[in-house]
Amino acid sequence: MKTIAIVNQKGGVGKTVTAVNLAIGLANEGKRVIAIDLDAQGSLTVSLGYNEQDKMDTTVSTVLEKIIKDKPIAPSEGILHHEEGIDLLPANIELSGLEVTLVNTMSRESVLREYLKVINNDYDVAVIDCSPSLGMLTINALTCADEVIIPVQAQYLSIKGMEQLFRTIGRVRKQLNPKLQIGGILITMVDMRTNYTKDIINLLNDTYGSKIKIYDSIIPLSVRAAEISAEGKSIYLHDPSGKVAIAYEGLVKEVV
Repeated sequence: MKTIAIVNQKGGVGKTVTAVNLAIGLANEGKRVIAIDLDAQGSLTVSLGYNEQDKMDTTVSTVLEKIIKDKPIAPSEGILHHEEGIDLLPANIELSGLEVTLVNTMSRESVLREYLKVINNDYDVAVIDCSPSLGMLTINALTCADEVIIPVQAQYLSIKGMEQLFRTIGRVRKQLNPKLQIGGILITMVDMRTNYTKDIINLLNDTYGSKIKIYDSIIPLSVRAAEISAEGKSIYLHDPSGKVAIAYEGLVKEVV
């Protein structure tokens, strides 16, 4: 199973929208995919149509607590099946408490990696939607990931904030996960009508283009993309011929 973490410590850059449409896009390519919500806000869970996540009995918190306490886990435990062909391990506010628990846990960085061993033979790809922070849950995601996709809004502060993320990835690679690679930087929420946006994209390419892959697929700014969170489905169903759907289809092909 290949594990892809969608990471940026800055919120509002299109992480969850990317996780939804990458996961379902990979399923459309014939892959067996599980999406894992690793954000206590449950944004990925809500975006896939599960609006009452705080009433769920079993979530990612439940299975990770079992790993910590060395209790047995069924491979299908807590997993929901979405109509567009992917599975979901949901999250809710209980994940905030788990992050506190992890601080005092032995091998705290590798709890999620231990869980992924349980489901490893059931899927081709796991897509992890991380919280907008570089806390212990995000470190867990980086410790078990094969590669990281970094969504970045075409704004100066978004690019400036990536330096801290790269340092964190470097430390995780050195100390915890030597196989971790940066899959690429994904430019999101782009309005190509402005010179400012074009200047920022050029700055991004000049600064990082020689060292890190920057995906050719650029996700345009669109009301349609914002609407899918309320609809509980992917952009491929919501607006299949729109520019955002075409851009995410391009991203899926690049990732594959």
